[in-house]
Parts: sequence; structure tokens; C-alpha cells
Amino acid sequence: MFQSFEVTSRPEQGPPRLAALRVELAAEGLDGFLVPRADAHQGEYVSPHDERLSWLTGFTGSAGFCAALTGVAGVFIDGRYRTQVKAQVADVYSPVPWPEVSLADWLREQLPNGGIVGFDPWLHAVGQIEQLEEALKGSGIKMRRCDNLVDRIWQDQPAPPMFPAKVHPLEFAGEPHADKCARLGEELRKKGEAAAVITLPDSLCWLLNIRGADIARNPVVHGFVVLHGSAAVDLFVAPQKVAGLADHLADGVTVHAPDALLGYLATLAGPIRLDKTTVPVAVADAVGDRVSWGDDPCALPKACKNEAELAGSAAAHLRDGAALVELLAWLDAQPPGTVTEAQVVRQLETCRRRDNALQDISFETIAGTGPNGAIMHYRVTEETDSTLEDGHLLVLDSGGQYLDGTTDITRTIAIGTPPLEARQAFTRVLMGMIAMSRLRWPQGLAGRDIEAIGRVPLWLAGQDFDHGLGHGVGAYLSVHEGPQRLSKISTVPLMAGMILSNEPGYYREGAFGIRIENLLVVRPAPDLPGGDAHRKMLDWETLSFAPIDRRLVLVEMLGEDARDWLNAYHHNVAEKIGPRLSPDAKLWLDAATAPI
Repeated sequence: MFQSFEVTSRPEQGPPRLAALRVELAAEGLDGFLVPRADAHQGEYVSPHDERLSWLTGFTGSAGFCAALTGVAGVFIDGRYRTQVKAQVADVYSPVPWPEVSLADWLREQLPNGGIVGFDPWLHAVGQIEQLEEALKGSGIKMRRCDNLVDRIWQDQPAPPMFPAKVHPLEFAGEPHADKCARLGEELRKKGEAAAVITLPDSLCWLLNIRGADIARNPVVHGFVVLHGSAAVDLFVAPQKVAGLADHLADGVTVHAPDALLGYLATLAGPIRLDKTTVPVAVADAVGDRVSWGDDPCALPKACKNEAELAGSAAAHLRDGAALVELLAWLDAQPPGTVTEAQVVRQLETCRRRDNALQDISFETIAGTGPNGAIMHYRVTEETDSTLEDGHLLVLDSGGQYLDGTTDITRTIAIGTPPLEARQAFTRVLMGMIAMSRLRWPQGLAGRDIEAIGRVPLWLAGQDFDHGLGHGVGAYLSVHEGPQRLSKISTVPLMAGMILSNEPGYYREGAFGIRIENLLVVRPAPDLPGGDAHRKMLDWETLSFAPIDRRLVLVEMLGEDARDWLNAYHHNVAEKIGPRLSPDAKLWLDAATAPI
């Protein structure tokens, strides 16, 4: 299987590791050290070699960091992980609600007389450190670059990943990598920039039409790119990773060892574009005053999918939807109390593996029943594996990495007879999901401008959820892709071709969780009779097709438009997915998509 269920960290490991880290703090003359969940490439996901936060604290979430001081250690987590962190860290660590409590404010409180806090300049983006230093002015607290102290004490640290890269075929990429380099190089020249340094693994892979396996579940290659205004590329990557790609990369790409990057940057004439949100401090230090601050040149072109990428994603979602329906039909035939979370995960992966285009799952499948469903990023292990009991809700969030696209879909499933309050909350979540799916909006609006649409039904009931409404998704790349987001803090205008998730939820700690998720594509909206001809609008095209559990819907709570949308959606599910199913699953789907 792609997924395993072993316990990857234990709370009792944290105290001795923190004690060892504090020995290193004393040796360096430091009052603290920052341990992010990040690597030198600043992607969201990290390899086992870079799981420093998890190794030190036990916390395995995909976002957060630790500030380890001589007398206290804070684990900073956002709203997605406040239930999870309680079970994963020992009491020598103090969970800190972030960003409500900023790191700067916390440091000021813990170090009232000032102090020196160390950080690894490879693991922190320039923008992070600049913001922190600005907020610490007048506190007497200084930030100091230093070696990574966790690496000093992590005696069995895994080696960095060295998986071979492969060519991403043009039929799926839609544009030769030489054309991408020329197009982006011209943009650099227009801005008077000589080159740009690219650190994000998915940007590197998108630009060069390659894929890899350096991060589990995300088909990316670790390396750095210097893209020149001339369209020439210097690729800093372990040579063995690209040994078989000489013909593909051809004359336009020169390969160097990764440790040659800083020396090479010292030889370049400026201006050199760096993205303050992703470039490590160590790289910015090497560039010095030749820097030109700007966005990653790949970010928006990567986000706005071309026709080949959109066609591949649509095809992948249909096959993936059929696999999920096979699982749902199987699950519905199992009496409550006879199946566990891990069995659901295994069965779903079995269904997906029937597709030869599947390369991996796109993240660890979340299958949380009952109280586990309230843990937003729950991962079932051998120790937590729970039985699906009568009255439970099952949150099933999963996806696949296919050669032609990346999928991510969530369904909440009734096990037996769920309580009324769960059905009420489910219906509110569904109402928000439908409202966003039906939305039209003027061009130029960002995620923060429309995100509330998916929350209004919950807000009217005094409820909410502590994650964004949606994230960007790549084309056989990262399942979480920026810069597009449906988030309160996202200022990037939504543009045609962007793929985003639409996933409102509701979580009652100790009781149940709910989430419903489809992936959507931004597209130009057709003109409407009586509309403003000069006002260009956008809307959504749905990519994900799988039934929404009608047993959890309180029909009387839905307005007529929402009922019509749900019935039309289920009609499309039956039409698009039905012909791809086994006979038994087809019969189940016909019943599951009947009009309400």
C-alpha cells in the first residue's frame, strides 16, 4: 500500500530530545532556537530527513513550528491542529494558538529581559525573519543565524531523498519546457531583471516538465533553479536524480551540484529576483544588494492551467470518482460495528489502484469516525484505528496522484442513524458548499473577497470552522498549491484556469466532524440577459463527481435553488460515473443519486 498505519511519533520521546537540544543552546550561548516544519525549498511538505518538528516534539501536522527556549518550549499551531496537538506532545511543550498569538508577542513575554534566539538560515524565508525582527524591535531580543541544532542531536536522521526524476509528457504538460523558460525569461527582461532564483519544488517541476518522488504523495524533485532572462537555466540538483534526463533537458539547462548554489550566485550580475515569501535567508544573504524582490515567476503561470492540464485533470477526476463510488457502495453494504477506519482506507486504495495511471495517493487518507472526525487532519494508526459504529459520521478525505491530474475529495458518510444535530450541521455545511459552487463574481476579486459565501449558513447558526474554505491544487503536482486560495487572508485575484477546493466543514470536539469537498476550476462566466455587458464575470466548473450522502440532508432546510443544484449535480454524477462502475456499484449509485 501507499499508506501505512504505523505510529510515527510518541509524546514520551519529546522530553529527552528537548533536554538534549537545551544542552546545545547552552553551548551556543543562545536563549532559544526556532524549529520550523520546513526544508530549504520552503514547500509545504517535507521529506523524513527534514521532519525536525515532528522528531523533536511529536507533533505531525503539516503546519506549525516550535520555539524552544531554555525554560519553556511553545508549539505554535493553527485552528486545524488544536485537537490533534493535545494527543501528540508531552507536557514539556506548551501549545500556542497561532496566529492569534504571534511569535514576537510570545517571545517578548517569555524573554522580558531580552535574549538571543537562533535560527537555521536555510529553513526560514526572508519575509518570516524580517517580519519577526520588525515586531521584536525594542524588546532586546535578537535573532542569530546558526547551524541547525536539531541536526546535531538527531543521531539516526534519515538521509536526504535521492529519487530519480522523470519526464512529464507534453500531452499532459501542454507546453514544452523550453517555451516556458523563454516566456518567463522575457518577463524577467521586461522588468530589468537578469535572473530569478526558484526554490519551490513544484515550481521547478512545472517549469522543466519533470516529476519526482522526493516528497511522499507529491511528485516533486528537490533542487534549486536559476532562470536567466535569456531563458537559460542553471539547475542545482543531485546529478544522479537527473542522470536519465539529458535528452529532455538538452542544451538549455546546465546541471550543478546543490552545494554549488551559493558560490554560483556570488558570480551573477544583478538584479536577481527573489521571492521574499519562499527564498531562504541563506540564499538572500548570498545575493546581497543585487536583489530584486518579486514573486516566484512560476507561481501564476503554474496556477492558471492550460487546456491540456485541465483536460487531464477532468479525466483523472472521473476515474477517481468511479473508484470512490466503488468504495462507498462497498461501505454501505457493511453493517455498523463491523468495519474499522483502516479497513476503509485499505479498501479505497484498492479501488484506486485498479487505475494504471495512479502513481500515489495525493496525501494520507483521512478516515475519521465519530470523535476522530473532529480532528481535521486525522491520520489513522494501529493504535487509533476505530470501528464505525451506529450513529457515527465518517469523514473521508482522500485523493490520488495520477499521471494526468491530482485529485482531492471529501465526503461525510452516515453510519447507521446519525443524531439530528449532526444532520442539521451537515445540511448547513452542504448549503455553504452549494452556495460557493453556484457563485458568479466580478473579475479581479481574490479568495478573501468571496470566501465567506461558504460560511454564511453556519454563521447564522452561531457555528464556524477553523480552516480555509479552499486551497489551490496542482496538475499532477502538489495537492496544496499556491498562490490561489479561498481564504480570509488571500489577496491573489482568482483567474481562469485555477483549480481550487471548495470544502466547508464543521467539527464538534469529542463528538463528530463534517466536511464536504469538491474541486472546482475558475472559468469565464457567460453573459446573462440583463447583465452589465462591460462587467466581466467568473464562475466555477466542477471537477469532482461522487454522491453527497442524502441521508444526512434535512431537505426542509434547503432552499429551492440549493435542492435544484443538488439534484442536477447528482444527475451529472450518475451520468458521468455510472458507466465506469461494476454492476453492483451502478445499482447503488442509481439509488444514491435519486432526486430529493
